[in-house]
Amino acid sequence: MLAPSSLTLLLFILLITSIHGHLAQARIFIYASCSQDKYQPSSPYETNLNSLLSSIVSSSSQTLYNMFAVGNDTTSVPPDSAVYGLYQCRGDLKPRDCSTCIAGLIDQIELLSVHHTCPYTYGASLQLDGCFVTYVNTDFLGKLDDSLRFKKCSGNGGNDGEFLRRRDDVLADLQGAVGFRVAAAGAVEGYAQCLGDLEAADCSACLADAVMKVKSLCGSAAAGDVFLGQCYVRYWESGYYDSSSDSSNHDDVGKTVAIILGVVAGVAVLIVTLAFCKKALG
Repeated sequence: MLAPSSLTLLLFILLITSIHGHLAQARIFIYASCSQDKYQPSSPYETNLNSLLSSIVSSSSQTLYNMFAVGNDTTSVPPDSAVYGLYQCRGDLKPRDCSTCIAGLIDQIELLSVHHTCPYTYGASLQLDGCFVTYVNTDFLGKLDDSLRFKKCSGNGGNDGEFLRRRDDVLADLQGAVGFRVAAAGAVEGYAQCLGDLEAADCSACLADAVMKVKSLCGSAAAGDVFLGQCYVRYWESGYYDSSSDSSNHDDVGKTVAIILGVVAGVAVLIVTLAFCKKALG
Protein backbone atom coordinates (compact mmCIF):
# COMPACT_ATOMS: atom_id res chain seq x y z
CA MET A 1 0.00 0.00 0.00
CA LEU A 2 1.22 3.52 -0.80
CA ALA A 3 2.25 5.74 2.08
CA PRO A 4 0.02 8.83 2.56
CA SER A 5 2.73 11.14 1.21
CA SER A 6 3.26 8.94 -1.87
CA LEU A 7 -0.50 8.69 -2.48
CA THR A 8 -0.85 12.47 -2.25
CA LEU A 9 2.02 12.89 -4.72
CA LEU A 10 0.47 10.40 -7.16
CA LEU A 11 -2.92 12.13 -7.04
CA PHE A 12 -1.23 15.50 -7.56
CA ILE A 13 0.68 14.22 -10.62
CA LEU A 14 -2.49 12.70 -12.10
CA LEU A 15 -4.39 15.96 -11.54
CA ILE A 16 -1.66 18.11 -13.13
CA THR A 17 -1.36 15.73 -16.08
CA SER A 18 -5.13 15.74 -16.63
CA ILE A 19 -5.34 19.53 -16.49
CA HIS A 20 -2.35 19.94 -18.80
CA GLY A 21 -3.82 17.46 -21.32
CA HIS A 22 -7.20 19.21 -21.35
CA LEU A 23 -5.68 22.66 -21.81
CA ALA A 24 -3.12 21.48 -24.35
CA GLN A 25 -5.95 20.02 -26.45
CA ALA A 26 -7.83 23.34 -26.28
CA ARG A 27 -4.75 25.21 -27.56
CA ILE A 28 -4.23 23.07 -30.68
CA PHE A 29 -3.94 25.34 -33.72
CA ILE A 30 -6.71 25.08 -36.35
CA TYR A 31 -6.33 28.04 -38.72
CA ALA A 32 -5.39 31.70 -39.03
CA SER A 33 -6.20 34.34 -41.64
CA CYS A 34 -5.47 38.05 -42.14
CA SER A 35 -6.87 40.89 -44.22
CA GLN A 36 -4.77 42.51 -46.94
CA ASP A 37 -5.19 46.14 -45.88
CA LYS A 38 -2.75 47.52 -43.33
CA TYR A 39 -2.85 50.32 -40.77
CA GLN A 40 0.00 52.62 -39.79
CA PRO A 41 2.04 51.76 -36.67
CA SER A 42 1.23 53.92 -33.61
CA SER A 43 -2.04 55.01 -35.26
CA PRO A 44 -5.37 55.41 -33.42
CA TYR A 45 -6.42 52.05 -34.89
CA GLU A 46 -3.48 50.30 -33.21
CA THR A 47 -4.41 51.92 -29.90
CA ASN A 48 -8.01 50.76 -30.26
CA LEU A 49 -6.92 47.27 -31.31
CA ASN A 50 -4.73 46.91 -28.23
CA SER A 51 -7.67 48.04 -26.10
CA LEU A 52 -9.93 45.48 -27.82
CA LEU A 53 -7.51 42.59 -27.24
CA SER A 54 -7.08 43.61 -23.62
CA SER A 55 -10.87 43.64 -23.16
CA ILE A 56 -11.12 40.17 -24.73
CA VAL A 57 -8.54 38.73 -22.31
CA SER A 58 -10.28 40.33 -19.34
CA SER A 59 -13.77 39.22 -20.37
CA SER A 60 -12.77 35.61 -21.08
CA SER A 61 -12.34 34.87 -17.38
CA GLN A 62 -16.01 35.68 -16.85
CA THR A 63 -17.90 34.42 -19.90
CA LEU A 64 -17.31 32.12 -22.89
CA TYR A 65 -18.41 34.71 -25.46
CA ASN A 66 -18.38 38.47 -25.89
CA MET A 67 -18.21 41.06 -28.66
CA PHE A 68 -16.75 44.56 -28.66
CA ALA A 69 -16.66 47.76 -30.67
CA VAL A 70 -13.85 50.17 -29.77
CA GLY A 71 -13.43 53.69 -31.16
CA ASN A 72 -16.66 53.67 -33.13
CA ASP A 73 -17.59 57.16 -31.89
CA THR A 74 -16.83 59.07 -35.09
CA THR A 75 -17.20 62.43 -33.34
CA SER A 76 -14.06 61.87 -31.29
CA VAL A 77 -11.77 59.73 -33.46
CA PRO A 78 -11.14 59.23 -37.20
CA PRO A 79 -13.82 56.94 -38.71
CA ASP A 80 -11.27 54.39 -39.92
CA SER A 81 -9.84 53.85 -36.43
CA ALA A 82 -12.80 51.83 -35.12
CA VAL A 83 -12.20 48.13 -34.50
CA TYR A 84 -14.87 45.46 -34.08
CA GLY A 85 -14.15 42.05 -32.64
CA LEU A 86 -15.37 39.06 -30.69
CA TYR A 87 -14.11 35.92 -29.04
CA GLN A 88 -15.75 32.62 -28.26
CA CYS A 89 -14.69 29.51 -26.38
CA ARG A 90 -15.97 26.00 -26.96
CA GLY A 91 -19.17 25.51 -25.05
CA ASP A 92 -17.89 22.74 -22.79
CA LEU A 93 -14.99 24.79 -21.38
CA LYS A 94 -15.08 26.37 -17.93
CA PRO A 95 -14.32 30.13 -17.73
CA ARG A 96 -10.86 29.53 -16.27
CA ASP A 97 -9.99 27.20 -19.17
CA CYS A 98 -11.49 29.69 -21.61
CA SER A 99 -9.33 32.43 -20.15
CA THR A 100 -6.18 30.29 -20.48
CA CYS A 101 -7.04 29.40 -24.08
CA ILE A 102 -7.73 33.04 -25.01
CA ALA A 103 -4.53 34.26 -23.37
CA GLY A 104 -2.55 31.74 -25.42
CA LEU A 105 -4.42 32.73 -28.56
CA ILE A 106 -3.65 36.44 -28.07
CA ASP A 107 0.02 35.50 -27.64
CA GLN A 108 -0.16 33.70 -30.97
CA ILE A 109 -1.70 36.76 -32.66
CA GLU A 110 1.25 38.81 -31.41
CA LEU A 111 3.71 36.17 -32.62
CA LEU A 112 2.08 36.14 -36.05
CA SER A 113 2.74 39.88 -36.23
CA VAL A 114 6.33 39.46 -35.07
CA HIS A 115 6.95 36.86 -37.78
CA HIS A 116 5.48 39.25 -40.37
CA THR A 117 2.63 36.89 -41.20
CA CYS A 118 0.01 39.52 -40.33
CA PRO A 119 1.94 42.77 -39.73
CA TYR A 120 -0.32 45.76 -39.06
CA THR A 121 -3.34 44.23 -40.82
CA TYR A 122 -6.78 45.70 -40.17
CA GLY A 123 -8.31 42.28 -39.63
CA ALA A 124 -7.33 38.83 -38.41
CA SER A 125 -8.97 35.60 -37.29
CA LEU A 126 -7.38 32.82 -35.26
CA GLN A 127 -9.06 29.54 -34.36
CA LEU A 128 -7.67 27.13 -31.78
CA ASP A 129 -9.36 23.89 -30.82
CA GLY A 130 -10.98 25.49 -27.81
CA CYS A 131 -11.32 29.18 -28.65
CA PHE A 132 -11.62 31.75 -31.43
CA VAL A 133 -10.87 35.47 -31.87
CA THR A 134 -11.61 37.71 -34.83
CA TYR A 135 -11.42 41.47 -35.40
CA VAL A 136 -11.65 43.91 -38.30
CA ASN A 137 -12.19 47.60 -38.98
CA THR A 138 -15.77 47.20 -40.29
CA ASP A 139 -18.87 46.30 -38.33
CA PHE A 140 -19.52 42.60 -39.03
CA LEU A 141 -21.24 41.77 -35.74
CA GLY A 142 -24.49 39.85 -36.18
CA LYS A 143 -24.12 39.52 -39.95
CA LEU A 144 -24.19 36.02 -41.42
CA ASP A 145 -20.88 34.81 -42.86
CA ASP A 146 -20.94 31.25 -44.20
CA SER A 147 -17.68 31.41 -46.17
CA LEU A 148 -15.46 28.34 -45.85
CA ARG A 149 -12.50 29.09 -43.58
CA PHE A 150 -11.06 25.62 -43.01
CA LYS A 151 -11.72 21.95 -43.71
CA LYS A 152 -9.97 18.79 -42.63
CA CYS A 153 -10.83 15.20 -43.50
CA SER A 154 -9.30 11.98 -42.21
CA GLY A 155 -8.33 9.05 -44.38
CA ASN A 156 -11.22 7.25 -46.06
CA GLY A 157 -13.25 5.26 -43.59
CA GLY A 158 -14.61 2.97 -46.29
CA ASN A 159 -18.19 2.61 -47.45
CA ASP A 160 -19.57 1.01 -44.32
CA GLY A 161 -23.29 1.69 -44.57
CA GLU A 162 -23.82 1.50 -40.82
CA PHE A 163 -21.06 4.06 -40.16
CA LEU A 164 -22.48 6.47 -42.72
CA ARG A 165 -25.99 6.13 -41.26
CA ARG A 166 -24.64 6.85 -37.77
CA ARG A 167 -22.61 9.78 -39.07
CA ASP A 168 -25.66 11.25 -40.81
CA ASP A 169 -27.68 10.84 -37.59
CA VAL A 170 -25.01 12.77 -35.68
CA LEU A 171 -24.84 15.52 -38.30
CA ALA A 172 -28.64 15.82 -38.38
CA ASP A 173 -28.64 16.27 -34.61
CA LEU A 174 -25.83 18.84 -34.75
CA GLN A 175 -27.61 20.80 -37.46
CA GLY A 176 -30.29 21.70 -34.92
CA ALA A 177 -27.81 23.23 -32.48
CA VAL A 178 -28.32 26.71 -31.07
CA GLY A 179 -24.97 27.68 -29.63
CA PHE A 180 -23.02 24.51 -28.72
CA ARG A 181 -24.17 20.91 -29.05
CA VAL A 182 -22.59 17.46 -28.64
CA ALA A 183 -24.08 14.41 -30.36
CA ALA A 184 -23.32 10.69 -30.56
CA ALA A 185 -24.79 7.73 -32.41
CA GLY A 186 -23.19 4.32 -32.07
CA ALA A 187 -19.50 4.63 -32.90
CA VAL A 188 -19.76 8.21 -34.20
CA GLU A 189 -19.42 11.38 -32.12
CA GLY A 190 -19.36 15.06 -32.92
CA TYR A 191 -20.07 18.60 -31.87
CA ALA A 192 -21.06 21.89 -33.46
CA GLN A 193 -21.20 25.52 -32.45
CA CYS A 194 -22.40 28.88 -33.77
CA LEU A 195 -20.93 32.22 -32.82
CA GLY A 196 -22.89 34.01 -30.14
CA ASP A 197 -23.77 37.01 -32.33
CA LEU A 198 -25.98 34.90 -34.64
CA GLU A 199 -29.76 34.80 -34.39
CA ALA A 200 -31.30 31.32 -34.17
CA ALA A 201 -32.42 31.33 -37.82
CA ASP A 202 -28.98 32.37 -39.06
CA CYS A 203 -27.33 29.76 -36.84
CA SER A 204 -29.55 27.06 -38.37
CA ALA A 205 -28.74 28.27 -41.88
CA CYS A 206 -25.00 28.31 -41.13
CA LEU A 207 -25.00 24.81 -39.64
CA ALA A 208 -27.08 23.43 -42.52
CA ASP A 209 -24.45 24.76 -44.91
CA ALA A 210 -21.61 23.35 -42.75
CA VAL A 211 -23.24 19.90 -42.67
CA MET A 212 -23.72 19.94 -46.43
CA LYS A 213 -20.09 20.93 -46.95
CA VAL A 214 -18.61 18.35 -44.57
CA LYS A 215 -20.54 15.61 -46.35
CA SER A 216 -19.53 16.75 -49.83
CA LEU A 217 -15.91 17.61 -48.99
CA CYS A 218 -15.11 14.65 -46.74
CA GLY A 219 -17.24 11.95 -48.35
CA SER A 220 -17.00 8.75 -46.30
CA ALA A 221 -14.03 9.90 -44.21
CA ALA A 222 -13.91 8.55 -40.66
CA ALA A 223 -13.52 12.12 -39.35
CA GLY A 224 -14.28 15.54 -40.76
CA ASP A 225 -14.14 19.20 -39.71
CA VAL A 226 -15.68 22.17 -41.50
CA PHE A 227 -15.28 25.71 -40.14
CA LEU A 228 -17.35 28.47 -41.73
CA GLY A 229 -17.19 32.16 -40.87
CA GLN A 230 -19.64 31.86 -37.97
CA CYS A 231 -20.13 28.18 -37.22
CA TYR A 232 -18.43 24.82 -37.40
CA VAL A 233 -19.27 21.12 -37.46
CA ARG A 234 -16.92 18.29 -36.45
CA TYR A 235 -17.50 14.52 -36.39
CA TRP A 236 -15.30 11.46 -35.87
CA GLU A 237 -15.45 7.74 -35.38
CA SER A 238 -15.06 6.91 -31.70
CA GLY A 239 -11.44 6.41 -30.67
CA TYR A 240 -10.04 7.64 -33.97
CA TYR A 241 -8.92 10.99 -35.25
CA ASP A 242 -6.25 11.23 -37.94
CA SER A 243 -4.12 14.29 -37.18
CA SER A 244 -2.20 13.84 -40.44
CA SER A 245 -5.36 14.31 -42.52
CA ASP A 246 -5.81 16.53 -45.54
CA SER A 247 -6.30 20.21 -44.81
CA SER A 248 -7.31 23.23 -46.85
CA ASN A 249 -5.13 25.45 -44.68
CA HIS A 250 -1.50 25.00 -43.59
CA ASP A 251 0.03 27.68 -41.37
CA ASP A 252 3.53 26.69 -40.26
CA VAL A 253 3.91 29.71 -37.98
CA GLY A 254 0.71 28.94 -36.10
CA LYS A 255 1.58 25.27 -35.74
CA THR A 256 5.09 26.13 -34.55
CA VAL A 257 3.69 28.51 -31.92
CA ALA A 258 1.26 25.85 -30.72
CA ILE A 259 4.09 23.30 -30.43
CA ILE A 260 6.28 25.75 -28.50
CA LEU A 261 3.49 26.55 -26.03
CA GLY A 262 2.83 22.84 -25.54
CA VAL A 263 6.49 22.08 -24.91
CA VAL A 264 6.83 24.93 -22.40
CA ALA A 265 3.75 23.72 -20.50
CA GLY A 266 5.08 20.15 -20.55
CA VAL A 267 8.45 21.22 -19.18
CA ALA A 268 6.71 23.15 -16.39
CA VAL A 269 4.74 20.05 -15.39
CA LEU A 270 7.91 17.95 -15.45
CA ILE A 271 9.77 20.42 -13.21
CA VAL A 272 6.94 20.46 -10.65
CA THR A 273 6.69 16.66 -10.72
CA LEU A 274 10.45 16.18 -10.20
CA ALA A 275 10.44 18.69 -7.36
CA PHE A 276 7.70 16.74 -5.54
CA CYS A 277 9.45 13.43 -6.20
CA LYS A 278 12.69 14.79 -4.73
CA LYS A 279 10.85 16.05 -1.65
CA ALA A 280 9.01 12.73 -1.18
CA LEU A 281 12.18 10.65 -1.56
CA GLY A 282 14.45 13.01 0.36
